[in-house]
Amino acid sequence: MPTSNGLRERKKRETRVALSLATIRLCVERGWDNVTIEDIAAAANVSVRTFRNYFSNKAEAIAAAHVERTLRIADEIRASPPGEPLWESIVEAVQASFAPDDSTGVEFGRWRDGVSLMLAEPALQGEVLKANAAAQDELARAIAERTGTDLVHDVYPKLVAAVIGAGSAVAIEHCLRAERPAPLDQVLREVFDRLAAGLTIPSDLGKHRDH
Repeated sequence: MPTSNGLRERKKRETRVALSLATIRLCVERGWDNVTIEDIAAAANVSVRTFRNYFSNKAEAIAAAHVERTLRIADEIRASPPGEPLWESIVEAVQASFAPDDSTGVEFGRWRDGVSLMLAEPALQGEVLKANAAAQDELARAIAERTGTDLVHDVYPKLVAAVIGAGSAVAIEHCLRAERPAPLDQVLREVFDRLAAGLTIPSDLGKHRDH
């Protein structure tokens, strides 16, 4: 049974996600400069004070969605069957985290153009870099646990985490820029299938040696 602390943390995480998604949706629909924190709070049905308890600005709220997605990927990797090959677990986790969301009510082409414009905002780019660093740290921990490797001594967990981030970014950029993009889940599958074919787990990881 979940503890009160566990329920409280889950509620806080849900609020963060709701605020982040509301910020993204409004900025895509209206444009970066036409969205205020008051607008976001109203869309998420919370007070402005609540928004400021979680985020200091729009860019931070948007970047939080990336961290949340990564937390879901890490959770899925940890929960995958012990005997399942690592890259199968990764592909399933990544595809699940990027599952299509048809609740926006915005036509795909308009949504894609809005996301592209939003990601070009200088204020957002710095926050995305910080979010990427936090995301890779969490992924590396999950990979280390999943493979029995050591986060400090072995390079493999951090390498795989970086590859997951890079592969996801390539798939997203492809879908945003391609004239006739394939569905994101299809592109993600292609990217990670290609990675899985060439990035196997070295057999000597975890056998630490003094240098």
